[in-house]
Amino acid sequence: MSAGGPRPRDSGNAYPYRSGFIAVVGRPGVGKSTLVNALVGTKTSITSPHPGTTRRSAFGVLEGECQQAVLVDTPGIHRPVTALGREMNRSAQAALDDVDGVLMVVDAAGGIGTGDAHVAREVETKAQGVPVFLACNKIDNQRPQSIMAVLSRAAEWLPIDQGRAEYFPISARTGAGVGDLARAILASLPEGPPYFQPGTRTSRTEEEWIAELVREQLLVVMRDELPHSISCHVSDVEDGVVTCTILVERSSQRQIVIGKGGQVLKRVRERVQPTLPAGTRLALRVEVEPNWQRRPTVLERLGYR
Repeated sequence: MSAGGPRPRDSGNAYPYRSGFIAVVGRPGVGKSTLVNALVGTKTSITSPHPGTTRRSAFGVLEGECQQAVLVDTPGIHRPVTALGREMNRSAQAALDDVDGVLMVVDAAGGIGTGDAHVAREVETKAQGVPVFLACNKIDNQRPQSIMAVLSRAAEWLPIDQGRAEYFPISARTGAGVGDLARAILASLPEGPPYFQPGTRTSRTEEEWIAELVREQLLVVMRDELPHSISCHVSDVEDGVVTCTILVERSSQRQIVIGKGGQVLKRVRERVQPTLPAGTRLALRVEVEPNWQRRPTVLERLGYR
């Protein structure tokens, strides 16, 4: 994950600076992005009730005193049925290469099973010798016996008695247990330089973030309609106007995204516009790109490869 050769072992400070990359992995829908946002202390990734909302790996930066953990928020590892799904898996698996630690997230409310076991095998295979933090998320309203059952099952894959894995019952939504997890991650970091300027919270460019915000609000406004058939990207910036193009796979979907009298796009624009920099105006347009999720050339053009 690092670049530019070996990491310096001493920053020259009175106390050596500590830094590192932490891959955040898990199956879809376990709350990885919500947890990254909670750890960083601000919104760095979009979230929604739909599994598979995160499509590209992105960095969230957790800072301590002379410490910086770069959290690599990844798509959920799953059994893919499209070229997009395969690229999402590839992105998540690649995040496990050359990291200083792994944060694996499981869902206490929904239970754990074969999908989580598959993720754990990926962690054991690709991230050998680094600390593993297992976050048992969504403990809200869960009985202690249920939480212990989830942790006991996870211990079969990541044995705590070997000294490598630490387990944290948490709620990313309420913040319960998140502080303890943050402190443990920061304490585990090796000596190294800061990879981002102090105060940086995300690696996303402004254009990438605007496109993500549009997609997030489309998921909110449209609810269960077309969550996986939509892709968003900024296609033009001129004279203070940012044009975000929304791709769908069929003409019938285009009309759904526009809405009767343009109401869906209007509601999305009204939700995103207040979050943009002063003087920036958002324009939305919808285009049909047949079967874009299954076409590697289109995925490459959209930046998924």
